[in-house]
Amino acid sequence: MTGLLFADVTAARARIAPSVRRLAVAGADGLPTDDGGTCRIVLALEHLQHSGSFKARGAQNFIRAHEDAGTLPAAGVTIASGGNAGLACAWAAREQGIHATVFLPTTAPAVKVERLRGYGADVRQVGVEYAEAQVACAEFAAQTGALSSHAYDHPLIAAGAGTVMVELHEQVPDLDTVVVAVGGGGLFAGVATAAGHLGIRTVAVEPENCCALAAAVEAGRPVDVTPDSVAADSLGARRVSEAALRLAESGDVVSVLVPDDAIVRARQHLWDEYRLAVEHAAGTALAGILGQGRSRSGDRRPEHGRGRDREAGAPPRRERRAGAADASALHGQQEGQARRSGDLDALHRGPPRRVRACRAPQAHERPLGGLHPGGRAGVLRLPPAAEEAGP
Repeated sequence: MTGLLFADVTAARARIAPSVRRLAVAGADGLPTDDGGTCRIVLALEHLQHSGSFKARGAQNFIRAHEDAGTLPAAGVTIASGGNAGLACAWAAREQGIHATVFLPTTAPAVKVERLRGYGADVRQVGVEYAEAQVACAEFAAQTGALSSHAYDHPLIAAGAGTVMVELHEQVPDLDTVVVAVGGGGLFAGVATAAGHLGIRTVAVEPENCCALAAAVEAGRPVDVTPDSVAADSLGARRVSEAALRLAESGDVVSVLVPDDAIVRARQHLWDEYRLAVEHAAGTALAGILGQGRSRSGDRRPEHGRGRDREAGAPPRRERRAGAADASALHGQQEGQARRSGDLDALHRGPPRRVRACRAPQAHERPLGGLHPGGRAGVLRLPPAAEEAGP
């Protein structure tokens, strides 16, 4: 993915506005700050989007941009993904009246296969691992001339995802900080690009054992990781995009890691308090806000009370606002059963996962203590790579 500009995000907004649902937002319970005020939380409810996630925005932008440029082949579009990106690609292709061929492994759940076919996609199951399906997809594109899409690592995909930030800012103009769960970095890159232009700080939250962005920041380059988290089905990218890394290193961005148990609790909280049935990715973002994470920012302490919404010498405001970029809704037969029983885990229960660290322990890591102590979600500024390096 090449460098992303705010102009790319605004162009995407113009392309996809007639086709996507405008972002829905909802206020959540606030959190106390050190200055005696309140950090107000606003949830971005993209699980209400077409196909069930923000991915619809990037997929629609990708197809429409190629259509406008006259580069959309007769063979249509193809992608290797059995998750939200595949569903979004199939939906966007159907909306534009073009053919979509989706590759996924034979191990993919039947419910995902049926949903893809429900959008009219030609579903081809190859191999037992995603990597095998990806190879088959690349070969298919080379043989047929089909346009190859990507789940996250493409500027048109990231720009489409970034329109979430533009719509969030329109509805919450005094937004101070946006908190976003990170997988491969498409949503993060788009949101951070728009947020930086709008003067809003970005907090990137990842599961401790599913942390491609944090691993890339530590290494100074994108590196392969082994995702092993309850949120790996939607955040389990093996490698983050170059654009996401550049933004994490140079922008007003903080990288935070949260443990799986905090993600599960945060996701259950969304159900118990707001009756929102969402994937663990949404719980990941909220876990960062609720104070279960560790910053990647070395020895630096939380910056108390800093922010564009405070003038020099002015008393602290009594309320701040932090937006949590939501992920995607769960679908399937179990959802109604879980709603009746109140057991949110039944929405996404799977085999136990073996914990495997994807990063080296950092001697200078310290508990963040929540993203709210200073009123600006208590964030720490990410230092340059040189400051991250140890002896």
